[in-house]
Amino acid sequence: MKIRVKVNGQLYESDVEPRTLLAYYLRDELKLTGTHIGCDTTSCGACTVLLDGKAVKSCTVFAVQADGREVLTVEGLEKDGEMHPLQKAFWEEHALQCGYCTPGMLMASYALLQENPAPTEEQIREGLSGNICRCTGYVNIVKAVKSAARKMATQESLEEVATSGTSTD
Repeated sequence: MKIRVKVNGQLYESDVEPRTLLAYYLRDELKLTGTHIGCDTTSCGACTVLLDGKAVKSCTVFAVQADGREVLTVEGLEKDGEMHPLQKAFWEEHALQCGYCTPGMLMASYALLQENPAPTEEQIREGLSGNICRCTGYVNIVKAVKSAARKMATQESLEEVATSGTSTD
């Protein structure tokens, strides 16, 4: 089947087998290997990506289901060689060890912060409940999400001030 899908802002047209999972399409066809495959059963969340802005586990979505839609992967978080505030916060708060779950954690966190820019610790834990980390114990992951939320709010406030200050009235 021929599909057209926008991934990280770039449009791709591909011929895929109808049974190809989105995770394998991203990794094998598009060479976006940040999306990790840990279980193929939705248990671990390492393959989490955003599909039309919603966090999904790409190991249980067929590539053909992404036809005409937008996908955001962990590679799409950085802009112009600059890490996203979430990526920076994960680094600064030591929220990763082996790193296998990190892309899925980042994408689930990103989706959470898009929906709720100032989550409580309980809301963060609930938002990440579908993602498993076998190394960190989640304490630093929660700290990283809280830190990123603060940084993103500050960044948005600064951008609002900058754009409101350019009025030609």
